[in-house]
Amino acid sequence: MTSTTHASFPPKQDESVPAHPDYDPRHPLVVFGDHRFCAGESVEVRRMPGPHMHSQIELNFVLEGAMTYWFDGRELTVDAGRLCLFWGMVPHQVIEVQHATRFVCLYVPMSVFLGLPALSPFRDAVFRGAVIEATHLTPWDRDIFLRWREELLSNDAALTDIVRNELTARVLRIQRDGWHDLRADASAIPAIAPQDAARIDHVERMLRFIAERAHDPISAEDVAAATTLHPNYAMGLFRRTVGHTINQAITRHRLDTARSLLISTDRTVAEIVFGAGFGSSSRFYEAFEQRFGESPGAFRQRMRRGS
Repeated sequence: MTSTTHASFPPKQDESVPAHPDYDPRHPLVVFGDHRFCAGESVEVRRMPGPHMHSQIELNFVLEGAMTYWFDGRELTVDAGRLCLFWGMVPHQVIEVQHATRFVCLYVPMSVFLGLPALSPFRDAVFRGAVIEATHLTPWDRDIFLRWREELLSNDAALTDIVRNELTARVLRIQRDGWHDLRADASAIPAIAPQDAARIDHVERMLRFIAERAHDPISAEDVAAATTLHPNYAMGLFRRTVGHTINQAITRHRLDTARSLLISTDRTVAEIVFGAGFGSSSRFYEAFEQRFGESPGAFRQRMRRGS
């Protein structure tokens, strides 16, 4: 499945990934990428008709102009010469674009970040929903990002491996040279233990399973079964790495899906409850108000007044 509404968001879809039942081509609310290194096909930034999510880490290097994101309830503007990255599973939407704004958009598998223990504060901020901005750029970053984009779009496996190594090194330099959270509210979670580093692929499988199946009645045991590990070990590894339990991750994803649907569709709250994967309206209302501090109806009204 490929969204034709905005070519640069997201990359082409892997046909092996099941479509979300609430997917509407006019409102690409929840879109799952193909989990590989890839690049946005267009350098032109366009407004998005609704918020969406995808599984990879997204890097945006703005070449010219300026773009404003709605990101997890906040508006953040990034202009020319700035480099930002964030986890695509946090709902986001380009809501304003200055004329002739161009950028390079790269998508990086979450395993790259989970597999870098030296980046634990940085990685943890990303998975907490931070929008990371590099505070030190080089004169050659522009040319390098353009080259990475061209090489990833070439679908050359050898070049992709080179880009993987070079981009991983660039991410390491962001951590070393300086970064900050544009939301200014990053918080750390426990760093992954060295002995768990080899198990990162299992964490990625569990995160991917949640992203693709949270609208179904899944349990923590179902998520753990996506790995070859003992269920108890898998659940513990997930919590140590991501910072919350599998059940909390499932609920968070369902709430993010529901919030996206509240913003960009006219579906009733009852329809959204079950479309997002909640089996109980009372449980949905309780979880929504606990996380966002207001009822679903009040949230929808406030967002529509703001728009």
